[in-house]
Amino acid sequence: MAGSTPASLTAEAPATAGTAPAAKRQNFSPWQEAWRRFRRHKMALFSAIALAVILFAVLFGPFIWRVPINEIDFAAKLQGPSWSHPLGTDDLGQDLLARLIYGGRISIAVGVAAMVVAIFFGLLVGSVAGMASGRVDAALMWVTDLFLSLPQLPLLLLVIYLFREPVKGVLGVEGGAFVLIVAVIGGTRWMSAARLVRAQFLSLREKEFVEAARALGASRLRQVTQHILPNALGPVIVVATIDIAAAIIAESTLSFLGLGFPSDVPTWGSVLRDAKDYLDIAPHWALFPGSLIFITVLAINFIGDGLRDALDPRRVL
Repeated sequence: MAGSTPASLTAEAPATAGTAPAAKRQNFSPWQEAWRRFRRHKMALFSAIALAVILFAVLFGPFIWRVPINEIDFAAKLQGPSWSHPLGTDDLGQDLLARLIYGGRISIAVGVAAMVVAIFFGLLVGSVAGMASGRVDAALMWVTDLFLSLPQLPLLLLVIYLFREPVKGVLGVEGGAFVLIVAVIGGTRWMSAARLVRAQFLSLREKEFVEAARALGASRLRQVTQHILPNALGPVIVVATIDIAAAIIAESTLSFLGLGFPSDVPTWGSVLRDAKDYLDIAPHWALFPGSLIFITVLAINFIGDGLRDALDPRRVL
C-alpha cells in the first residue's frame, strides 16, 4: 500500500499538467482569441504597423512639418528629394511632403466615411431582408441585385457631374465635394455587406440561442440587437476593411479624372493627376503619391485577410 501511493500520484500528474493549458486557453474571451490569431498572421500584423505609421504621419505630420501646402516657389520647382524638400517639389515649387500629408487626411477620411455609409445601409438592408420573408426579402434582394448590376465608375461620374454644383452651393466648395463623394461612393458599395448580413441573419435566426430568446418572449428588435447582430459582426468587419480600400481607390480615380475635390485641395489622386505630364523629367512627383495609394490599399487588404482568419474559428492558423 505504501508503494502504491506514489505511483498513483505520478500517474495523475501528467493528466493534470496536460489539462492546465487547455483550461488556460478556455479563459480567452472571443476578442482575445481573435487578437491572438491575428498576431499569428505575419503579413496582416506588418500591414497594421505600416498603416499605423501612415495614419500617424497624416494626423500629426502638419504639426511637425509646417510647410504650407500651397506655398509657391518657382526657384525650387521640379526638384527631387532633398533636405529642404524630402519628397521633392512640383511644377510650382510646392512641397510634396506637405501636400501628401494633407492629401492623405482627405483620402483616408473619404475611405472611412464612405465605409461607414456603406456598412450602415448594408446592415439595414441585410438585417431587414434576413429577418423578413416573402415579398419584403425578395424586393430588397431585387434592389440589391439591381445596384450590383450597374457599372460603378460610370455611375459615380454621372451622379457627381449632375449634383456637384447644387451640393457645393449648399455646403461650400470643399465640404460639398466631401459630402457628395462620400455619399456617392458609400451609396454604391453597400450591396456586398447587405448580402452578407442577410446570409448571416438567415443562418443565425435558426440557432438555439435565438429560438430560446424567442420562446422567452423577446421582441424581434431585441433578437436582432442582442443576439443576432453581435454574432454577425465578424464578417461585416472584414467587408468594412475591403470597403475602405475600395473607397480610397474610387476617390483617387475621381480626383485623377478631375471630378473630385477642387484643384487647390491636394489629395493623393489629384497630386498623381498633376504629375502625369512630368513623368520623364520629375518621376518622383508621381512615384510618391502612387506608392502611398498602393501601400495603403495593400495594407488594408492584408489586414482584412488577417481579420477574416482571426474571426473565423473554422480556419486553422
